[in-house]
Amino acid sequence: MAVKRYETLRDLGILSSLGIMFVLSTFIGLAMGYHLDKWLDTSPYLTILFLLFGIAAAFLSLYREIKRLIKKQEQEDRHYDE
Repeated sequence: MAVKRYETLRDLGILSSLGIMFVLSTFIGLAMGYHLDKWLDTSPYLTILFLLFGIAAAFLSLYREIKRLIKKQEQEDRHYDE
């Protein structure tokens, strides 16, 4: 029972960190684009491009984490069915 509780808390921690990761990925992409635009004088093209890269990276991380959790849940379900 203690192991199950630990795994549940660990999964909850991972899921709660996804929100922070989403914001940070977006902000990092935005900051990189902004500074490149400022340096290369190409405003606002690189800001928009890198903002979209940051958002895409955030969604990719979200997708991978949810996929991992679903796979883990399916393995647990198969284990309990046996």
